[in-house]
Amino acid sequence: MAKDGPIADVVLHPVRLRIVQQLGGRTLTTAQLRAALPDVTQATLYRHVAALIEAEVIAVVEERRVRGAVERTLALGERMAHVDQVELRRMSDAQLGAAFLAFLGDLAGDFDRFLDSGDAELRDYLGFGRGPLYVTTEDLATIQAGLAELLAPYLSDPGDGRRRLSLATILLPEVDTPDS
Repeated sequence: MAKDGPIADVVLHPVRLRIVQQLGGRTLTTAQLRAALPDVTQATLYRHVAALIEAEVIAVVEERRVRGAVERTLALGERMAHVDQVELRRMSDAQLGAAFLAFLGDLAGDFDRFLDSGDAELRDYLGFGRGPLYVTTEDLATIQAGLAELLAPYLSDPGDGRRRLSLATILLPEVDTPDS
């Protein structure tokens, strides 16, 4: 995984996508990451962490000795994990379909873990919906910039006990059918 290759090639693997999602807005030690992803074997997790580090999607922000081993603290790296419009245009239909399914699979896994938790109070934080927008590409850029500004204060853990949520967005252009 070269650091100058398409970011989609790196992050759109189901395990790597989950690692990136776990690190969003916070730092985690490798032990904390293992605890957050208990269904991923240690060897698999470390292999995917190494690929993400090599691609500069995640970074080692601290290393310390713990019982003779080196424990690393990880955070999102310089490249972050954003597949931009240029990369989306370069993807084949098959690659784009696989990327979208990886995204949906990760989202569905998070939802399953939420349901499996059995914590009814967490439902106060749940919401999902769908609605139309009528935009140009310029309008969309304005909306995205506004959302980025609105969400900026909530993207990092201030350490005051706030609950971490996952905000997923999907922009899916509707295709006119002959009957519309």
